Amino acid sequence: MFKAGDYLVLLALCVLLLAAFLQLSRHAGEADSVIVRQNGTETIRLPLRLNRRHIARGPLGLTEIEIHDGKARIRSDPSPRQYCVQQGWLRHSGDIAVCLPNRISIELAGPQQAHDSLAY
Repeated sequence: MFKAGDYLVLLALCVLLLAAFLQLSRHAGEADSVIVRQNGTETIRLPLRLNRRHIARGPLGLTEIEIHDGKARIRSDPSPRQYCVQQGWLRHSGDIAVCLPNRISIELAGPQQAHDSLAY
């Protein structure tokens, strides 16, 4: 049977888990631009404050990048599996979508980059 101390420990663990989750989700910074790369080389940097579409040319064809309301996505791509299109809207600094067969990628950049497992 549970005792009063067991419930206090369980409550303290829940509070710590919630605090850790909120702290980690808060570290993703605001993005202010989109970096478009072709074959790993930056080709253009577009501001997120302007709604627009940009076309990038890859070996398979044209990739359409859409910027709207401070977020970006790959709208269309000639790659067969459409993984980068399925990635959806990117919102935070450090978010990335990669179209490997067409060798196009987009990354959101800002003054504060989010950390991932590669930052260790």
